[in-house]
Amino acid sequence: MSGEKNSKSAKLRRNVNWGLFGIGVILIVLSLGAEFFGLDLTPGFGMVQMFQLLVGLTALTLSLFMYIKSLRHDTPRSLQADIGVRLAATGLVFSYVSGLSDLISIGTHVEPQFERPFVGPLQLGGLGLAVFVIIVGLALYYTSRGTRPKSSMEFIVNGNGKAKQS
Repeated sequence: MSGEKNSKSAKLRRNVNWGLFGIGVILIVLSLGAEFFGLDLTPGFGMVQMFQLLVGLTALTLSLFMYIKSLRHDTPRSLQADIGVRLAATGLVFSYVSGLSDLISIGTHVEPQFERPFVGPLQLGGLGLAVFVIIVGLALYYTSRGTRPKSSMEFIVNGNGKAKQS
C-alpha cells in the first residue's frame, strides 16, 4: 500500500514539476515575445509583461529546485544546499524589486515626470544580476551533498578533501 502511495505522490510531484516548468516557459516566452506575437498592449516593455516575466522566472526556479530535490529525495539537506536555496530566494526577491521598481516608486522613471513605467538599463542590470544570483543558488544546491556522505565543499575545511592526520 505504501509503495502505491509513494508512486502516486511521485507522479503528482512530477506532474506539478512539469506544469510549473511549462507555465514558466510559456510566460517568459509570451512576455519577451509579446511584440512578435502581436500581444503588446502598450508601446515598449510594459508592467504586465514584466509581471509575466517575473512569475515565469519564479515558476522556472521552483521547478528546477523540485527537479533537483527529486534526484535525491531521501537525503538530508546540507548547509551548502540551504545556502543555495536562500541565495536563489534572494535573487527572486531582487528580481521582483528591480523589475517592479517604477511601480513601487523606487525606480528612476516614477509617475510625475513619466506618464507610465519604463524599463530602463538599471532595471535590466538588476534583473540580470538577480538571474545570476538565482543560477549560483541553483548550482550550490545541485552540487551539495546529495547521496554522498560528505559535502562537496569539504576541501575548504581540510585543504585537499582528505582527512587530516593527528
